[in-house]
Amino acid sequence: MTAASEAGQAAGDRGEGDAERGRRDAGSGEGDTVASVVRQWRAVHPELNTGPMEVIGRINRCAALLQQAEDAPLRRAGLSRPEFDLLGALRRTGHELTPGELARETFSSGAAVTKRLKQLTERGLIERRGDTRDRRVAHLRLTDAGRDLVDGILPEQLAYETAVLSVLAPEGQDELAALLGALLSRLEGRMGPLHA
Repeated sequence: MTAASEAGQAAGDRGEGDAERGRRDAGSGEGDTVASVVRQWRAVHPELNTGPMEVIGRINRCAALLQQAEDAPLRRAGLSRPEFDLLGALRRTGHELTPGELARETFSSGAAVTKRLKQLTERGLIERRGDTRDRRVAHLRLTDAGRDLVDGILPEQLAYETAVLSVLAPEGQDELAALLGALLSRLEGRMGPLHA
């Protein structure tokens, strides 16, 4: 585990008190849990630049907290974020996709996609059509129920995410989106898509 991962993980394992302190000190960077981890590392290794840990540790911490929140609108609909991503890929592309194409669209492993597709098909949200030339290939599309579910949840999910980000001014959100986009583009170019 890298030091940055440790910082994010240690921060993710803290309790509600730390989360409250993090909200109280929002914007300062001094009171969040990653700042505490970084201060400890500086005491042990004052000669090292902990700047990368401050960025990656905070990204990991934010990701952990967002995962714990479980996306309230999705949870009420009985969906996980990865399941919604599959449904959303079929909705936004507007055409049938194979399981392999869905894996690429959602940055997921083939095995994870297969498991999620089975659950979504059993719920009547996705239907399969066999390929006329290759029986091993399946083409997937949303059912009417699946399309209605995605269209019904999306505005509520976006409102939820807007509320989560409301601690940042609009210009701060734009700046953060641009910076994360630049980082993600560079990482994807260097490492290839990361599969979950």
